[in-house]
Amino acid sequence: MLETNPRAGGPSPGAGTLLQLLRDGAPRTRSELAGVTGLARSTVTQRIDALLASGLIGPAGEAASTGGRPPTTFAFQPTARVTLGADLGATHGRLAITDLAGNVLAATNADLDIAAGPKAGLDWIVNEGRALLEQTGRGAQDLLGVGIGLPGPVEYSTGRAVNPPIMPGWDGFDVPAYIEERLAGPVLVDNDVNIMALGEHFTHWSRAEHLMFVKAATGIGCGIISDGQVYRGAQGAAGDMGHIRATGDNNTPCRCGNTGCLEAVASGAAIAAALTAQGTEAHTAMDVVELARAGSLAALHLIRQAGRDIGEVLAAAVNLLNPSIIVIGGSLSLAGDHLLAGVREVVYQRSLPLATQHLRIVQSRTGERGGAIGAGIMVVNHALSPERVDEWVTAG
Repeated sequence: MLETNPRAGGPSPGAGTLLQLLRDGAPRTRSELAGVTGLARSTVTQRIDALLASGLIGPAGEAASTGGRPPTTFAFQPTARVTLGADLGATHGRLAITDLAGNVLAATNADLDIAAGPKAGLDWIVNEGRALLEQTGRGAQDLLGVGIGLPGPVEYSTGRAVNPPIMPGWDGFDVPAYIEERLAGPVLVDNDVNIMALGEHFTHWSRAEHLMFVKAATGIGCGIISDGQVYRGAQGAAGDMGHIRATGDNNTPCRCGNTGCLEAVASGAAIAAALTAQGTEAHTAMDVVELARAGSLAALHLIRQAGRDIGEVLAAAVNLLNPSIIVIGGSLSLAGDHLLAGVREVVYQRSLPLATQHLRIVQSRTGERGGAIGAGIMVVNHALSPERVDEWVTAG
């Protein structure tokens, strides 16, 4: 039963609310927490004791004395538990063990074919995840949960891929149930670009309330951060900009079954196909990047045009959503400033002046680990929400 906060007239903050205040890492005394929350000091002491017992917070020294014995301060303990974050792409898998502050404790990656089916990819996560836990000296009891990003549309509420165009065998597969039978839960699954957006936002742009992350690689996708949270839409399909019709192209077939999609003309796979048709052999997005780095004018020209095509779609999104930052990531962004320059050229030209007044368009800073870090942060935000922390400490 909830207590009533006499100052606010509503339910009083529980242990979970106190934990949210302490997650910024700043030590606080009981008196400071009482002042912020409006709780009685005795109630704060009860909440603190429960969090101490859970291991989520710990003593952090003494504050300056104002007379008498110096008061004890308490701080969040990010090493209390760990998460396993997985980022599966079309041709790769990346894993990271992170603490509750998103610090990477151990990581690994491998070449994986998502088209090999769910069991192959998920068994890799389980086996390598166990090895990473052992490497960091942690056990199953330390695992807060598992986060997974998949390169296709995901219904977030169920963790199942829905009609993914490049993932045969994954449609409707119960990913959370498969992992929970083998590793400690909860298991959360989302689109890979959403977790990349979350990782980038958490690690470098936490003060930005509105951010868009664009992944330009084998395919093209977008993750949206709105009011500091991942925006997924009604069924989890928000941000699938790769299947918006590209301006000026109506005939190029897309693997989704439509024609003229942005992904069909501006992705790494599309550029590789265009280069091959011109007589320069390329098979993957990284082949395109290597050609650009070697000074191939054909590759540089196509990458710059891909940036313009992406910018056309982003310009409409900027007018609709008014982000403060657009982050460009994915393998194509590794080819230097050419992709970014094409995006900037069109977005600043085609979007409204008010929408671009303070808009920054930057390259990803988190790099290849961003997805795995974001998957871990997805677990942390879920498991350490005030409601779930209250349930946790009540259950002992």
